[in-house]
Amino acid sequence: MSAVYASRFEAACSYVLIQKDQKCHNPLRPDMGNQGQNLWKLQRQLCKDYYPIYKLWCGPIAFVSIHHPDDLEKVLSNAKEHLSKGYIYDSLIPWLGTGLLTSKGIKWHKRRKILTPTFHFNILKQFVEILIDEGNHMVKFLKDTNGSVNDLMFLVSHHTMNAICETAMGTSLQEMDEFQQYRQAVYDMGEILLYRIMRTWLASNLIFSLTSMGKKHDKNLKILHSFTEKIIKERKQYHEKTNGRYLKHFDDMTETDDEEIIGIKKRRLAMLDLLIAAVRNDEMNDGDIREEVDTFVFEGHDTTAAGLTFAILLLAEHEDVQECARNEISAIMEANGGKLTMSALNNMPYLERCLKESLRLYPSVPFISRVLSEDLQTQTHLVPSGTVLHINICDIHRDSNFWPNPDVFDPDRFLSEKIQKRHPYSYLPFSAGQRNCIGQRFAMMELKAIMATLIYNFYLEPIDYLNDLQFMTDLTNRAIQPIRTRFVPINRTPSQVI
Repeated sequence: MSAVYASRFEAACSYVLIQKDQKCHNPLRPDMGNQGQNLWKLQRQLCKDYYPIYKLWCGPIAFVSIHHPDDLEKVLSNAKEHLSKGYIYDSLIPWLGTGLLTSKGIKWHKRRKILTPTFHFNILKQFVEILIDEGNHMVKFLKDTNGSVNDLMFLVSHHTMNAICETAMGTSLQEMDEFQQYRQAVYDMGEILLYRIMRTWLASNLIFSLTSMGKKHDKNLKILHSFTEKIIKERKQYHEKTNGRYLKHFDDMTETDDEEIIGIKKRRLAMLDLLIAAVRNDEMNDGDIREEVDTFVFEGHDTTAAGLTFAILLLAEHEDVQECARNEISAIMEANGGKLTMSALNNMPYLERCLKESLRLYPSVPFISRVLSEDLQTQTHLVPSGTVLHINICDIHRDSNFWPNPDVFDPDRFLSEKIQKRHPYSYLPFSAGQRNCIGQRFAMMELKAIMATLIYNFYLEPIDYLNDLQFMTDLTNRAIQPIRTRFVPINRTPSQVI
């Protein structure tokens, strides 16, 4: 679950592009009707034309985009400097507060320390069963609906949302009918934030609140917050009914005889339980809880849904790769008595390579940013302290200097011997350094659990092809149009079914 943002543009601004000693001044006038799509195309073109660095003036503010792994390493590997993400993220604060994604300094260090135990291996392995069950729910839905999907991202998002709610929040989305409203609010919020940051005069909260888009923002904000407030309320009620006895032993992951209390099933202790325990210990308050729940519910479902969507599409288009992955999964299933376990998932190297290659071509978070806290000497330029840096992960992952035939889907790029020869900062699906994605192991486990279940039960066939998709700048990697895919059931004996 790594950081998300979008660049700040004006309706009409000028940019200065730097390539060695060359400077070019050109007008930039995005079509507001297709702002997300046009901005996406512009970013890809600038990264290609002005490799490995360019500067973009947006009103009085300069952004510098860097693309070479040597320069990225200087920024992301520094344990003390360049940790702030800057004012670009301010537009997210009304929604996500100053939680792990948007906070900085002492608060960020403290919050990261509190949350890190949530993703310990011994806790993650308790969640595998939930993730596999979620894959089975998706399989059942697809079989019941004849396997033709008209909006793959919507379908996948429902299941990744339920997975993050059950594992990290200890509650089940199956009992909540607000998902569709929440999902639409997330999409709307992405468009609203892009609209706002492309108009610098709307940076003022007062001015923005007076606009029609500001009112739409506030309406969606209520939907997003009411969704997470319900999750928090349910879990707090559970702990009140049990006198908080489970919060005293967070490391104890076993179930007790309390199967159901006030209609809420007891789940394995989750991230939300850790936050509630922190409040009881006066380390956090209720507002802090909502910041992190808002952050993890959004990032924990949307980024993983994007990862799954593009992995499904890539395997659907590459039958040979899909078949190799299916053979690996089937062999492990047969050796494991027809069941998926954490050990089985960890023994699927080919599937893991497929997922890593999918995240290379279509990273869930296409770009991140940092603010320089000291001068940065890149390969070609000295960038002053205080500059906001663009790190365009999409373009880094397709840099032909580090990825031969970069547009080709080739899982064997992630064979161990090839990884060792490659620059470690040429691949950043979860960012890197101290502010990397805290939930990356959880995300990979979820991707493997659901993909293994799908590939074992279905032949994946494309209806829409990746080359025909149009992308847009948004909070996560997203196509403009709904994506259609076909899942053809594989007939298996009862003993072969997960």
